[in-house]
Amino acid sequence: METFRFITFLLAALTSLSCMLLLFRGYTRSGLRLLLWSALCFIFLSVNNVLLFIDTIVFPTAVDLRPFRLTMALAGIACLLYAFIWEAE
Repeated sequence: METFRFITFLLAALTSLSCMLLLFRGYTRSGLRLLLWSALCFIFLSVNNVLLFIDTIVFPTAVDLRPFRLTMALAGIACLLYAFIWEAE
């Protein structure tokens, strides 16, 4: 069961990192600002996934990283919310 959790959390972190890279690549090619804000959102979500991996797999009882994880998730959603509200054309 522990191997399944390890693989699941690792794949979630790798998926969010690859989404971030693809969004940045799309932004550099097209220059659409919504892609930039989406990539910034995925930076924070990637950090959130990495912290989740560290919190539950690496140090399951030693450290509680929940406040940092929630802060990263809030920052990512705030970036995307900013883009949807103020960058709308």
